[in-house]
Amino acid sequence: MTGPRDIPPHSRAPGADDGDGRREPGMGTLSGLDFTPRTRPRRTGRRAPGWWPWLLAFALLAMVLLVVFRKPLADQIWPQTRAQALRAQAAQALAQGRLTAPDGSGARELYEAALAMDPDRDEARVGLAQVAETALAQAREATAQDRFADAHASLRLARALSVPRADADAVATQLREREASHAGIPRLLARADAAREAGQLTGGDEAALPLYRRILALQPENTGALEGREDALGELLQQARAQLRAGELAEATAAIAVARRYDAGHVDLPDTQARLNEELDDVRRNAASALGNGQLERAEGRYRLLAEAGQQADADAGLQRVAAAWAHRAETLAADFRFAAANAALDHARALAPEMAAVSAAEHRISRARQSHARLGSQVPPRERKRRVARLLAEADEAEARGDLLDPPGDSAFDKLRAARAIAPDDPAVREATARLLPAARQCFERGLRDNNLGLARACFDARVALENDTAALATARRRLAARWLAIGDERLGAGEVAGASAALASARALDPATPGLDDFDRRLRAATAPQR
Repeated sequence: MTGPRDIPPHSRAPGADDGDGRREPGMGTLSGLDFTPRTRPRRTGRRAPGWWPWLLAFALLAMVLLVVFRKPLADQIWPQTRAQALRAQAAQALAQGRLTAPDGSGARELYEAALAMDPDRDEARVGLAQVAETALAQAREATAQDRFADAHASLRLARALSVPRADADAVATQLREREASHAGIPRLLARADAAREAGQLTGGDEAALPLYRRILALQPENTGALEGREDALGELLQQARAQLRAGELAEATAAIAVARRYDAGHVDLPDTQARLNEELDDVRRNAASALGNGQLERAEGRYRLLAEAGQQADADAGLQRVAAAWAHRAETLAADFRFAAANAALDHARALAPEMAAVSAAEHRISRARQSHARLGSQVPPRERKRRVARLLAEADEAEARGDLLDPPGDSAFDKLRAARAIAPDDPAVREATARLLPAARQCFERGLRDNNLGLARACFDARVALENDTAALATARRRLAARWLAIGDERLGAGEVAGASAALASARALDPATPGLDDFDRRLRAATAPQR
């Protein structure tokens, strides 16, 4: 076996090891330095994982945890330090006499902040008790120095921090007596009595009732002030009753409110309030009656009187009903092609409830009526107009003979007559045809109600609106149809059909918002659809 020594010297690489640890001199060495290239180990297909990916993942996780839990960690690590600093600042503010401050730098605010941050320690509670005692002492000092505003402020602070009630009451008594001695109670009482005798009961600091209140704030048991206030309130409520008899509800309401503010237990107050309630109920009845009879201006005035008397909710609901009635009147007038009057009625509705759906619907129907009137030839020459009217009336007679009073749309007897009225509303033949068809429309309406076919009844009612000029008769028919829809809604609600009840309520309100029982049913429906808790 050939060993390293058997290899010829010229066969070994220069500078190679000769087997005994010695290297042959050659090109690989120079002055003891080895320049032989190092060969790297061959790479295999798999590489052993290093430790640096784990270090990177740990660092990223630590950063995420630090960001997410930064405040909770800070709260866990530093709350006591922060609370301690707040307590130190509060103690300094207390020593300097700064018991409270709107900017939070007072002793009270600082102690409360410390207590909120560290509620398990009692130092802040003890500090607040010291603030209360100091405030009470400042109130005593301010009272002795006749600084009454400061005394009242300090006393309020002491009470707010739950100083012993007996101590606070004692200081309050001293303050009241001191104020009374400086206020000149006899002079104040004389001024109050003089104002009462002059009839100046309210309206300024020198009126009788404000002066009596000032005296009683200083001396609650002052007999003269108590009797004077009693007499002044009696006179005020007597004036309120006279205002009620004169129909001045707003003035009476204001006077009663003033009397209640000064003495809610006055002997004359219950009777006067009862009279006011009776008058308000009478106004409500008058408003509803006027609305039902089509007296919309009177109804509006009654509801506005309720608003002036402080009954805003009732007034708003009533004015909404009046607006809807104006909108319905505008539609009726437009159907008869009386556009000037229709626009005036629509203006009333807009002024009361510009966002109401009934107002928008009336605007749309008036626009359609105008288009229909223009399309049917209001500018047609007289001879052509007469020829068209005669043709339309003949077609109306044919449709009536066939029994097509309402259907089909556009070819029914009512539609043909409506078209003739659009062209020549004052034509004698048109008036005669109207008089002949109107009873049929009324009979159709009654048949719809009798058969509980409210869709047919509404269509026949619309025909009556186009043909009939009797406003009272139309108001009655409208009310009957709305009441029938309300009865349908009541049946649906009783059967648990909330959607059907809501639709019936909407139909009734669209027809006649003043229908009796409408508001009550609305409340029942809202109660039935309210989410259960």
